[in-house]
Amino acid sequence: MSIVLADNQDLTRLGLVYTLQKMGHTDDVFVVTDKIELAYRLKEDPESVLVLDYTLFDFNDVSEIIILSQRFKNVKFVFFSEDLSTDFVRQAITSIPKSSILLKDSPLPEVRQCITDAIHGQRYICQHAAGMFISSEAQREEQVHLTKTETEILKDIALGMTTKEIAAKRFSSFHTVNTHRKNIFRKLGVNNAHEATKYALRAGLVDEAEYYI
Repeated sequence: MSIVLADNQDLTRLGLVYTLQKMGHTDDVFVVTDKIELAYRLKEDPESVLVLDYTLFDFNDVSEIIILSQRFKNVKFVFFSEDLSTDFVRQAITSIPKSSILLKDSPLPEVRQCITDAIHGQRYICQHAAGMFISSEAQREEQVHLTKTETEILKDIALGMTTKEIAAKRFSSFHTVNTHRKNIFRKLGVNNAHEATKYALRAGLVDEAEYYI
């Protein structure tokens, strides 16, 4: 298994190479400087661990990286950067199953643990990134203001009811309930009933025992 370093910050790259050598990786570390080299290396070893500084490499946005992960499904991604937005972290961990998050201010033991976990196909999120993400998610949930009707409909969605069933229960039209449903998804920043259900569980709108009945 290869470890591919896609980081155009010279000092960081040298430090990573040194750290990996100390971990016993002397002949399996490869450095790439652009997307063409990266694609070639991943073709050579489609089960590589890719340590990528997204902010300093030539990717335009996270969607390009998601496409790359779909093309090379067995590559383990380690996003290694000085600063990653919570939106990037959210999209990375939800869209790329084999992805880890490691900020450059992480202590050396975390760097070693992250690389080791990635090699074994396990996800690792450093403490700094985890705390930042949890705080952001809590703030996002606190900012959501659903009306009484929207809250009731969200609970029904979480319990698996269809729009037609909710409309019949509420003696409302399909169109009215569907409009509420769209407004709920917009306010929560979600795209489907599964994501809305996860929010309802986290917010305590639905008891887990009730949900799994």
